[in-house]
Amino acid sequence: MITVGEYVLGPVELAACGVAALVILLLILSIRAAGRSARMAEPLAHQMGALGQRVQALGDGQQQLAGGLTQVVESQAAAQANLLQHLEKRLAQVNHQMTENLQGSARRTAHSLGELQERLKTIDKAQENITRLSGDVLSLQDILSNKQTRGAFGEIQLNDIVSKALPADSYSLQKTLSNGRRADCLIHLPNPPGPIVIDSKFPLEAYEALRNADNQGQLNEAARMLRGAVKKHIKDISERYILEGETADGALMFLPSEAVYAELHANFPELVREGFAARVWIVSPTTCMATLNTMRAILKDARMREQAGAIRRELGLLYRDVERLGTRVENLDRHFGQAAKDIADIKISADKAGRRARRLDNFDFEELAPEDKKVVPLGKPKV
Repeated sequence: MITVGEYVLGPVELAACGVAALVILLLILSIRAAGRSARMAEPLAHQMGALGQRVQALGDGQQQLAGGLTQVVESQAAAQANLLQHLEKRLAQVNHQMTENLQGSARRTAHSLGELQERLKTIDKAQENITRLSGDVLSLQDILSNKQTRGAFGEIQLNDIVSKALPADSYSLQKTLSNGRRADCLIHLPNPPGPIVIDSKFPLEAYEALRNADNQGQLNEAARMLRGAVKKHIKDISERYILEGETADGALMFLPSEAVYAELHANFPELVREGFAARVWIVSPTTCMATLNTMRAILKDARMREQAGAIRRELGLLYRDVERLGTRVENLDRHFGQAAKDIADIKISADKAGRRARRLDNFDFEELAPEDKKVVPLGKPKV
């Protein structure tokens, strides 16, 4: 035990004192540590304050950001709504326009289909005509392949041309001449030149051989055939249809093909000259029509000369009729003059009678009395 002054400290008290001292020491150490901690925490507290301010500023910024985001969202929503509305309107316009375009396209398509159908009908008709024409061409080829039918074809074409160009009484078809030969057509022209014969010839085989020649040998052979055929026709017409005193001093050979006529004039001019020498003139449908029109003028002039006497007689009668008409017009004019004079006199008399009637209506008796006579006054009436 330990004695301190008046007090005696036992082990327990010593232990308690030690504990108390230790506690005090710890408190002192704690206070010092707290002071140091406080000194050390002051910058931290300052930093914490600054951090709090930043946090506060961050919070304010976050609120502002939230407000801005809200405005952005609202603006975006409004813009999206406007965009949707604009898109809906545009879509409606596009839909309407597409509907109209589709309807217009449908109408145009229907119209085009209708026109196409009409054209197809026209094409079908044309096809039918072509088919029929092909049959006619085949029939024409069949006709031309036979000499007799080919001759009849030329005669029919000649008859058609002559009937259109001349009066019916100015020609004869299949006319038999004094030598017993029958002419396809005889034109009754006056003398000179006199009646002229037109005979139809058609050297088709030689011409087709000429057109279908593949080499020079075939071409020469076809040309020889054509020369021989045309020369024979010229000789036959010259001997059969040029009769002295009965027909004109020449005849016409009618070729019913312009192609054959052109071939002769283009590549066989010697045949044309030979025909001139034999007084046989080769004509095609075109030149034949021109020649017949010239003949028509000749016939008209001849008929006018034949009727010259009758025309003079009729002119004389017409002159006398005109003179008689002049005399009667003079008489009528004289009658009209006398009638006009009579009408003038009647008008004068009518005017006088009218004036007198007006004076009578006004009781102008003094004016009616003659100026050289006295007017007897009226006396008083007797009672």
